[in-house]
Amino acid sequence: MTKSIISNPIARCFLLLSAVCLPASLAATPRVHTVAELDAPLYYGEYFWDESGAPRARAEIVVDLKEEQIYVYRGGVEIGRAVITRGWENYETPTGTFPILEKDADHYSSTYDNAPMPYNLRLTWKGVAIHGADVDDESATHGCIGVPLEFARTLFNNVRVGDKVVVTRNWMPDAYRGK
Repeated sequence: MTKSIISNPIARCFLLLSAVCLPASLAATPRVHTVAELDAPLYYGEYFWDESGAPRARAEIVVDLKEEQIYVYRGGVEIGRAVITRGWENYETPTGTFPILEKDADHYSSTYDNAPMPYNLRLTWKGVAIHGADVDDESATHGCIGVPLEFARTLFNNVRVGDKVVVTRNWMPDAYRGK
């Protein structure tokens, strides 16, 4: 089992405060200058990942709940994108800026019948995370961000505890306009 957690109490407090105190409207989204040119739109369960041409830098992640997409950048270059599943109705996925608090490759929910949450990237201490899931037009989560399993594995291997995740609605940088 691979598990990473912040054990330093000062670092944990800082990350917790940054997750709670930064509303989505103030979130510093990545400065995007290079986006992937895909032949067709992605559909449920599909994803794109290509790190070639991206500089060595920390990963930055944006989840757009309205578009139901997750975007991954390194140094302003898009390296990954996938269609997501998200929370609905009484289990809305929260918006805001969240640091990755914990990584657990073999996580099971302690709240929802021991449900598997592979390649779990914890965003809140109340259980919201990005994790591998069935992604189709009928699935929903209890507030998490579900991504295709292979995308989840690749993302898990390319992020670190502390990397920033911005969860928003209707986010689209100028680099995508006209594509």
